[in-house]
Amino acid sequence: MPVLIKKPDSIPSSEITDRKVWESRRRFMREAAVLGIGAGLAALAPPASALLTGPGRNPRIPNVVESPLSTGETPTEYDDITTYNNFYELGTGKSDPAANAGSLKTRPWEIRVEGECERPGTIGIEEILRAFTQEERVYRLRCVEAWAMVIPWVGFPLGDLLKRFKPTSKAKYVAFETLQDPKQLPGQERRVLDWPYREGLRMDEAMHPLTILATGLYDELLPGQDGAPIRLVVPWKYGFKSIKSIVSIRFTETQPVTTWSDLAPREYGFYANVNPKVDHPRWSQKYQRMIGASIFASRRPTLMFNGYADQVADLYRGMDLRKFF
Repeated sequence: MPVLIKKPDSIPSSEITDRKVWESRRRFMREAAVLGIGAGLAALAPPASALLTGPGRNPRIPNVVESPLSTGETPTEYDDITTYNNFYELGTGKSDPAANAGSLKTRPWEIRVEGECERPGTIGIEEILRAFTQEERVYRLRCVEAWAMVIPWVGFPLGDLLKRFKPTSKAKYVAFETLQDPKQLPGQERRVLDWPYREGLRMDEAMHPLTILATGLYDELLPGQDGAPIRLVVPWKYGFKSIKSIVSIRFTETQPVTTWSDLAPREYGFYANVNPKVDHPRWSQKYQRMIGASIFASRRPTLMFNGYADQVADLYRGMDLRKFF
């Protein structure tokens, strides 16, 4: 039996939840019914069980082992995780990805791996899942996302996959690209971003055990709106670093161009580390409120590196994190 070692329950996330989300009519109806207030409105609302559709829609992933790096915080409800998403390829509204994800075909799916490595090649998602499942290297990592959610991701350390392609000493960074296909990802028909979506990590960040490639959540295969069939998860960074629906991984000697830091460098840096001392030019990042929290819940202070400082602070020793934000 795997040993479960939980991190402290006080780990917070760092994004400020839009007030419209936590004051949504759906959540108000549910809480009003529970508290016995707003009876007139609550009487018109469906029961909470109908509003909160849980797992059970996608195939289960076998042999999942709890990660020793998991937090002990209560996971965000499945319904919130799968209906409040940032995935511009499926639309810019938070509910657009869930509405449009049916067009994304996740089988067959291949990832091209190339650049500064000894064994470049292409690997299919089924081969990846089979290999890591058989080796019992598929973990449930419950982590606080900078999306202000606690998500029970299922995946494996990115570094475990990268090692199979034998990166050379010239590999200083890892670059990623999302699928570009407007028929499957209708949001790409609009030029809101320079497609395909691109992201990157420094090599030591990529090899850190907290950095995972997620293929599922709640022990099931990922829904399309959450980045199926495979996406990056970097818990100590803001959400835009966690690129979805990956089709390309490239080892590079120089820092790769990334979508948001290229589009708006004053607002989005390459590193994207959660740092409450560095405000976004248009809003403060010192506090956050969890998505799915009670409408009466107070905000929580944002912690450095999203609460993962003990695990990752050494990666940035000696760096000016106001300059390299």
